[in-house]
Amino acid sequence: MGDKAGICISIADKDSKRALSLARRESAQADILEIRLDYLDKPVISPFVGELELPLIFTCRPKWEGGEFAGSEKERADLLEEAIASGAAYVDIELKSDEKMRQRIIEEAKLNKVKSIVSWHDFRTTPSAQALESIFQEQYRTGADVGKIVTMAQGFQDVLRVLDLQVMAAEMGFPLCAFCMGRTGMISRIASLELGGYMSYAAPDEGGVTAPGQLPASEMHSILKCFHGKI
Repeated sequence: MGDKAGICISIADKDSKRALSLARRESAQADILEIRLDYLDKPVISPFVGELELPLIFTCRPKWEGGEFAGSEKERADLLEEAIASGAAYVDIELKSDEKMRQRIIEEAKLNKVKSIVSWHDFRTTPSAQALESIFQEQYRTGADVGKIVTMAQGFQDVLRVLDLQVMAAEMGFPLCAFCMGRTGMISRIASLELGGYMSYAAPDEGGVTAPGQLPASEMHSILKCFHGKI
């Protein structure tokens, strides 16, 4: 995948069979797939790893970070550790997670040659430039392979502050996914890729969104073709 992973389509469904079927259908227009374990009524790993050829991110987003998982942190850690052991390409762990748990996941991922994404989300607003820089620096210090910072845009100034993080990411050599949610933030999902962002997340054409302002994958492809033919 080189220095960039490209378009990641988030797969979220309550039923694992439907989620797997959706993932298969969407694989043709994805560079990578995110399996949202927190949406599944009965989270499972093996069917996805066993039957999908694309690199997979396993995410189990807790309710306190805008996800659907309401179980214990131990249960959540167990699922991520199972994903690491089962051959995931990436696991996503929140920066706000318990530090010992977070670092254990990152270290286990490294030992198993799985990339770790340390993520931070704000579904209400966008922090100041100074606060965003602090979050970025904290992510860098975790030793994770990729950072992810996603905020809610209330105006174009919010979008510019988040996209500006790519300058720091490039200077420090730390791959970063950084964009904004909401209608105002839609443009950042495209601009992030064009400005050096590691990856941007899209919704499946036939499925629901996992964040406000998430674009269907086919629309992202159409917009990106306007820039440089095809990706």
